[in-house]
Amino acid sequence: MNIVKHPNRGWIEVICGPMFSGKSEELIRRLRRARIARQDVLAFKPRLDNRYSENAIASHNQQIIPCVLIDTADEIFVHLRPQTQVVGIDEVQFLGAAAPRICREMAARGVRIICAGLDTDYRARPWPPVPEFLADAEYITKTLAICVVCGDPANRTQRKVHSGELVLIGSADSYEARCRHCHTVDGVIQPSMFGDEAGGNP
Repeated sequence: MNIVKHPNRGWIEVICGPMFSGKSEELIRRLRRARIARQDVLAFKPRLDNRYSENAIASHNQQIIPCVLIDTADEIFVHLRPQTQVVGIDEVQFLGAAAPRICREMAARGVRIICAGLDTDYRARPWPPVPEFLADAEYITKTLAICVVCGDPANRTQRKVHSGELVLIGSADSYEARCRHCHTVDGVIQPSMFGDEAGGNP
């Protein structure tokens, strides 16, 4: 995606998909292009995501870009500069319900917002607040990984370790990409994101 930033016109871009689908890589690519265009760029990620770097957004293939660590989306305003033109946020699903409102406020100020995050959790259920971002964004990129079982396009994240916690930070040691036909939860194939084909809500 090649976008030319117009002065005083902000918008929201969302990059979503399962783990290992290149979300962070695409976010880094867009932020680097903005810097090449001599735009003032700020990057953020949740403090709890320390898998590859303590002070940078990092992709699984080890591309990195320096960033500011935050615990909540409201903290972005502390670091926002009057001249800031582009804001990138990785792992936006960890920043809570206020994140879409914060990004709308920045877009209204003329800032280009680029958010990357998981759109579903390990059970293949929509992961708030990403669905709200999808409804509000001007540009949406859905990335797909490769199913490690059958090789089909993968849109789900398979948890490999036993845990009922929604948030469990990990990488290839704890997760892998699966297609809808190979994805399981507690050993059961999940045919529908909403559980309809499985005889009701799980």
